[in-house]
Parts: sequence; C-alpha cells; structure tokens
Amino acid sequence: MTTTIMSVNTTAIRIADVIEYPQTGAKSKVLLEEGNCRYALMSLAEGTHIAGHTNPRNATVNVIEGQGVLTLEGKEIVLESGVFVFIPANAPHAVKAETNLAFLLTLSQASDSNH
Repeated sequence: MTTTIMSVNTTAIRIADVIEYPQTGAKSKVLLEEGNCRYALMSLAEGTHIAGHTNPRNATVNVIEGQGVLTLEGKEIVLESGVFVFIPANAPHAVKAETNLAFLLTLSQASDSNH
C-alpha cells in the first residue's frame, strides 16, 4: 500500500524532512496525487540501477541531491542537483545512481496527439 504524504489541503513540506535512502534499491514516496498528476519522491541508494522501461504518462525528473545518469532514448543525461528533465510518454529510459540520489518524479497525463 502506498502512503500519500500530502493532501490537497497541505500547503508545503520540506523535502529534506522526508528523504529516506534505502540500504539498496529505490524507495518511492507519493507526496501528492491530484487529478491526473502524481508527485513522488524517489530515493535511490548508491549503485542502484533502474532498468530500461517506458511509462504511458509524461514525466519530469527534478533532481534534489546526489549524482546519477538518466539514459533517455539512448542519450545519457547527467543527473545532479538542480537538473530538470522532461520524459515524454512511452520514451524508453533508465536510471543509475552513482551516489545516493533523490529526485521529484512528476507523472502527468500525456497530451492528446490528435490536437
């Protein structure tokens, strides 16, 4: 079961207060789910690799701390504090954490390509 940390009535939280690095692997905490958007805090232990995959929704990655590499459609993007990446729906991507890595992952509805 996923616990959501915020509600639409919560104005703000401090991300630093909710980051928890696992010993190995990745940990996801849903901060808020509202309408077609999900805001999740991803915390990856150093050396963690999330294998290539796709998602039917658009996504953004906003790196909070740490270093890693995002491979997006075959192109490597260095992840470090302050980096913001847009991942289009159905685009193949993978992540490798070179150090403990935390980022805000936002999933949103893909735009209708028929417009």
